Amino acid sequence: MSLNPPASFVPAWNPTMKFLSTLCLLLFTAPCLAEDEAAVDQPTAPVRTPLWDGPAPVGGGETESGNAWITVHHPEEANGTAIVICPGGGYGRLVLGGEGHKIAAWLNQHGITGVVLEYRLPGGRHAVPLLDAQRAIRTARANAKDWQLRPDRIGIMGFSAGGHLASTAATHFDSGNPTANDTIDRVSSRPDFAILVYPVVTMGEHTHAGSRDNLLGKDPSSELLNLYSNERQVTDNTPPMFLAHAIDDTPVPIVNSRQLHAALQQHNVPTQMLELPSGGHGLNGYQGPMWDAWQAASLGWLKEID
Repeated sequence: MSLNPPASFVPAWNPTMKFLSTLCLLLFTAPCLAEDEAAVDQPTAPVRTPLWDGPAPVGGGETESGNAWITVHHPEEANGTAIVICPGGGYGRLVLGGEGHKIAAWLNQHGITGVVLEYRLPGGRHAVPLLDAQRAIRTARANAKDWQLRPDRIGIMGFSAGGHLASTAATHFDSGNPTANDTIDRVSSRPDFAILVYPVVTMGEHTHAGSRDNLLGKDPSSELLNLYSNERQVTDNTPPMFLAHAIDDTPVPIVNSRQLHAALQQHNVPTQMLELPSGGHGLNGYQGPMWDAWQAASLGWLKEID
């Protein structure tokens, strides 16, 4: 017996039925389409993770229970470059918005992976921020394959006191410990380049006193003052640096950048310095033509040194 109805029982394909069929198709498929589009069009959400597994080092073989954090901002299409971002704040706080996550979002627009570093505040323990910055660089390099990075394009960027930290990481580094149990400790902490924006550089005459006191304490030794005056720590192996500074910056005078730029030139290290005619410290609150100028110039410089 045939299960197919006679032709006379097959309903006509009228406009009403066509509308209902189309509606059902949309209702059932729309969620799937939305999920697929989200997976294709949106980058991976930023992930905030602790920097240290277990107790964090403070220098001299000692550790503490506190930790630093990194937030990794992945672009939609990674170009292989990553930058560890060190916010400013005088080594007494962290400006995570305008000098942190907003910078990472801007870098993402240009295919660059942004790694916002929430380094531990030193409170006179001078080694702590540097240990965190070195660990962040090693972490990015150790994860190069998973993060779609080139291990030779891991840089660091810093603003104000974060610029001091970035310049410290760019002048105080090692090649890693090949016998370390921790695979992250096996890779180099040397950044491949540094971008410094209105940075504190020296601990000498032209320093920012608050940053110096928070990093080194109220009565630092001459040895510490010299060690963290990064214009004095440049060598032939120092990585390329881009510097941007306003000539009317009062809290952190432009001489900080000028001295570092001169030291880099003396050692034939590739360097570019952008002296901005106005904007003060913070470049008009992270907006306007002076802010736009350093961003455009630094991106152009990155292409030149690749």
